[in-house]
Parts: sequence; C-alpha cells; structure tokens
Amino acid sequence: MFAVGDRVLYPMYGAGIIEGIEDKLVDGIKTAYYVLKISVGNLKISISVNRAEEKGIRNIIAPNEVLDIIEKTDVIEMPDNWNVRYKQNMEKLKTGDLKTEVEVYKTLIMRERSKMLSSIEKKMLGNAKQIIVSEIIMSHDVDKPTAERILSETISRSA
Repeated sequence: MFAVGDRVLYPMYGAGIIEGIEDKLVDGIKTAYYVLKISVGNLKISISVNRAEEKGIRNIIAPNEVLDIIEKTDVIEMPDNWNVRYKQNMEKLKTGDLKTEVEVYKTLIMRERSKMLSSIEKKMLGNAKQIIVSEIIMSHDVDKPTAERILSETISRSA
C-alpha cells in the first residue's frame, strides 16, 4: 500500500505524487482511492487502492538507476507495418516498465530519423517521452525542462 507523499508511476499517464487517499461511495460501497497528481500535464487521477497493483502502479526508480536504464536500453527491430508496430508498442507502454518505455521511445526516434512515422506513432513518441520525463522529474526532483535535458543528454551518450 502507498502513502500520501509517495512518488509513483501510473502506466500510460506517467509519474506523480500521491496527494491524498479519499473514501468514495461507489455502488453503495465505500472504497478508498489514491489521488495522484501527475507531474507532467497537470492531471489528477483517482485510482482504487484495491486495484492499484493490478493497474501497474509502482514506486519511482532511483535517480542513478533511471539514467542507467535509459543509457543501456537498446533500439530494437520493429515490423515494417505501422499498425503492427503501434499495437506492439502500445502493449509495451501499458506495462509501466521503464526499460520497455525507453525501448519504445528510442526505437521510434530512430525510425523517425530514417523513415516517416505515422501521425499516431508521432503521438505515441510524444507520450513515451512524457512518461519517461515524468519519471525523471520525480526521481531527480527537477522541473520539466531540466528533465528533458537530462533525457536528451543521456540518450546522446548511449547513441
């Protein structure tokens, strides 16, 4: 169970801080919900305490480990069919695993440099970046521009 003030990642939305735990009445049943404020995009989300693990909520990774994962994650081979690529990448982003998210991000960047991305893949690239940047913000306790710079510099070192 998480506590108020914990820094967590919610797959597909990014990292944030648990601002509170509220009881809500749903279908006549009192249920506890985490109130999560996502660090990028000024988004607040309520997540059932009972379903948090099932939804993939996890603690933020330590700062040095975040950079190590970003640096060491390789670009992977992807199918030529954009629809197949999109489905595979979406499943990877849903895991909430930083290594997998970085894999999607790096692979889409490399593909964008050599070939054109579909508009939906461009949106996915932006979403993957936002998720990674939000984890850097929470793990390093920095603002968004600094987190983006850290991501860019770390990616450059690994190229």
